[in-house]
Amino acid sequence: MTAALSNRARSRRDTTINLRASSQTRDTIDRAAAVAGKSRSEFILESAQLRATEIFLDQRRFELDDKRFKAFMGALEAPAKPSAELRNLLAHKAPWET
Repeated sequence: MTAALSNRARSRRDTTINLRASSQTRDTIDRAAAVAGKSRSEFILESAQLRATEIFLDQRRFELDDKRFKAFMGALEAPAKPSAELRNLLAHKAPWET
C-alpha cells in the first residue's frame, strides 16, 4: 500500500469491523504486526486491503498462451457486426435533432 493510501485509510476511520479469532491467530497477527512496525488494527486492515485488491485484480487479469492470445486479439480487433436493433436505432434522428 502506498504511503498516501495508507495515510488516507488511517485518517478516515469512521466505521467498526468486529471479528473473533482464536488466541493463537491473534498472537500470530500481533507478532507479525510488531515485525512490520504496525499496530494490530493497522496490520489487519492493510492485509485485508491488499488481499481484497488481489481478488479484484484476479478478476481483471488473465493469461493466455500464444495461440489463444492471437485469437483473443483477433476478436477484439475485428469490426463489430451491428445488430438489427442498432441499425434501427441509428436510422432515426436523436430527439434533440428534430
